[in-house]
Amino acid sequence: MWLTWANALTALRLLSAGPCAWLAATGQWPGAAALFTLAVATDLLDGPLARRLGQTSAFGGVADHATDAVFVTVVLAGLASVTPVPWILPPLIAVAFLQYLLDSRAHAGRPLRASWLGRVNGIGYFVAAGTPLYWNLLGLGAPGGLLVAALAWLLVATTLASMIDRARARLTAE
Repeated sequence: MWLTWANALTALRLLSAGPCAWLAATGQWPGAAALFTLAVATDLLDGPLARRLGQTSAFGGVADHATDAVFVTVVLAGLASVTPVPWILPPLIAVAFLQYLLDSRAHAGRPLRASWLGRVNGIGYFVAAGTPLYWNLLGLGAPGGLLVAALAWLLVATTLASMIDRARARLTAE
């Protein structure tokens, strides 16, 4: 059951990733911030809507998480060209998400197994993308660059830590 209202919201978020990244990369902050706001709203609504309508599924869970990963990866890549977001963060998010999928064995129909640090990182990726978008939209100036850089490099470190922890747990389980 993949044709659901919740999955439609997830698809809307996925479709907004490229345009949001392009608008950010070209400094069109109002449009980028509007699409980012739409993405956050759809992320907050799709799960509760699926539960309320009795339309939860393994596919929907994976699609939601994959869409979040694609969205933040693409938007942070667009931001890396015009803000202090380090270029290493977007591909690192993609690799970490792939590790998460494989480790959870989602490809075999198993539920995703999120860690505490993974959840915090997932929220942090959205914060790292939204901060420069809204900061530039509001024209708040210089301190924002330092804040964005510090947050993004902290996410690089915590993403690597999460990946190492997941790999270590996998090796000790085998």
